[in-house]
Amino acid sequence: MTRTPRRVVLTAATLAVIGCVPDGGGADPVGSTTTSTTSASTTSTTSSTTTSTTTTSTTTTSTSTSTTTTIATVPTGPGEAAPSSLTGAVIPTGPLAELTSGIGGAPWDVLRLDTGSTLISQRDRGVIAELTPAGTLRDMATLPGPTGGGSGVLGLAVLQGTGGTPSYLYAFHTATDDNRVERAPITGTPGSYGLGPLQPILTGLPKGSFHGGGRIGFGPDGMLYVASGDAFVSSNAQDLGSNAGKILRITPTGAVPADNPFPGSRVWSYGHRNIEGIGWGADGRMWASEFGEDATDELNLIQPGRNYGWPLREGTTGVSDPGLTDPVATWTVAEASPAGITVVGDTVFVAALRGRRLLAVDVSASPATTTSHFVNTVGRIRDVTPGPGSTIWVLTSNSDGFGTPQAGDERLLSVPVG
Repeated sequence: MTRTPRRVVLTAATLAVIGCVPDGGGADPVGSTTTSTTSASTTSTTSSTTTSTTTTSTTTTSTSTSTTTTIATVPTGPGEAAPSSLTGAVIPTGPLAELTSGIGGAPWDVLRLDTGSTLISQRDRGVIAELTPAGTLRDMATLPGPTGGGSGVLGLAVLQGTGGTPSYLYAFHTATDDNRVERAPITGTPGSYGLGPLQPILTGLPKGSFHGGGRIGFGPDGMLYVASGDAFVSSNAQDLGSNAGKILRITPTGAVPADNPFPGSRVWSYGHRNIEGIGWGADGRMWASEFGEDATDELNLIQPGRNYGWPLREGTTGVSDPGLTDPVATWTVAEASPAGITVVGDTVFVAALRGRRLLAVDVSASPATTTSHFVNTVGRIRDVTPGPGSTIWVLTSNSDGFGTPQAGDERLLSVPVG
């Protein structure tokens, strides 16, 4: 089950293999990067022991033994919780069960850790909260910057520490002059987590009242993917010199990977209007949900260097051009207004805001097929994320200014799938 939970371990040797451009290298599109780089090195220790003992009638000789210990791969901090091993097309198999309620501040993203804690971004408070293993919700950290509308703390991701380095929490949030991604070392223990000093990783993303994107995640390649919206300037999406209306791919310290499709650029894919959901399946394929304008919302299979059409095309309507990539599934905006996604087996689950439902897309079918679940049951759904075992968790969003708050909102709920 993924959005996808990945225990990302990057050593200096790994970075050398993927050929990352050093920090500050390459031509930057709009925006700037300020980074502090920490490299984890691999240390091998070999011990060899030979013992020979001779008596009057007996000689005993031991064989040589050698042991190698790789220190850099030993986790030294929290990581993202492991995914499910379910395969094939799956759907919800039971009712929604409440995990916690009364989450304030228009919660936006849910990140489960392998220590039993869960982190929740609260967009309108500028807060990252911790749902402790005991089930208590507490403030973990407040990030500086304006809130309200589409501004505040949005997407979260974690890079697990190894070899004595700390784990880092990454957050997409709104600052005074821009949207940005920053990271900070995670301090404390489960139930009392905090954050160390913030380090800017990606700055200069255009901000607006809405259409800022905001979802982030580490892919199976160990790179950080950042979804940005067009910030209501639709031409940004087709401009390869702009970071807006894109999926961006950077190293954990903000550098440009050498194998990005456009040399020296963070751009991984373009022609996007407003992406609020990204995730990877067990097969490594990347998926993204995208808000349309007036007619059609989309689920896209993301491939490097591809143009997904906006504003030339919405869904499959608009300019006919073989250079534009069609979505795998579409819905009307009334059915969807898609936000967070997670991938379980061959199914992409999509949280639907205006649609007030959970969408399940079987991407193994040709064409992909969609079924709707929990329609108008809990109102607007902002995020869906892997739960423990064969479950997924869903986060409501009725107090975000567009819904009708219900008793107990906002709520985090669990549902079995299979």
